[in-house]
Amino acid sequence: MDNPLVLLETPMGEILIELFPDKAPKTVENFLSYVDDEFYEGTLFHRVIKGFMIQCGGLTFSMEEKDTKAPIENEAKNGLKNLKGTVAVARTADPHSGAAQFFINVADNADLDHSGESEEGWGYCVFGQVSDGMDVVEKIAKVKTRSYQGYDDVPVDPISIIAAYRFE
Repeated sequence: MDNPLVLLETPMGEILIELFPDKAPKTVENFLSYVDDEFYEGTLFHRVIKGFMIQCGGLTFSMEEKDTKAPIENEAKNGLKNLKGTVAVARTADPHSGAAQFFINVADNADLDHSGESEEGWGYCVFGQVSDGMDVVEKIAKVKTRSYQGYDDVPVDPISIIAAYRFE
């Protein structure tokens, strides 16, 4: 069976993501439910840190958090690493708080990998990778950022997900 693909349309170009349901089944199911509900449309890349990652999937243009479904179990102990181009679940300090937000690594970020079942060691669950459009990810990663409404690393010129859908 081929892995599912999701296409993110942004003002800077398209990003095609291959998902890994064999490694992170609950996470992929959760992500696809948000995609199918058109939840991501109009959400911002609200956190962009050069040389680290770009994060999106939960805030509106007015920097308001969208209501999400219940958080999911962290599947970070699946053996996948936070390497450049991989897609992982964003979360709070609580290891099992991930819901809709995700990030794309723009560098190898071994410090985000699962190293144990302590609060510090849980890591961030990788559930996909960019299969096309890494140039778009790199463009987004280089935009000018600022602090805005209590958030750091917010792009000065908003970058949104115009559409996110399954790509056949």
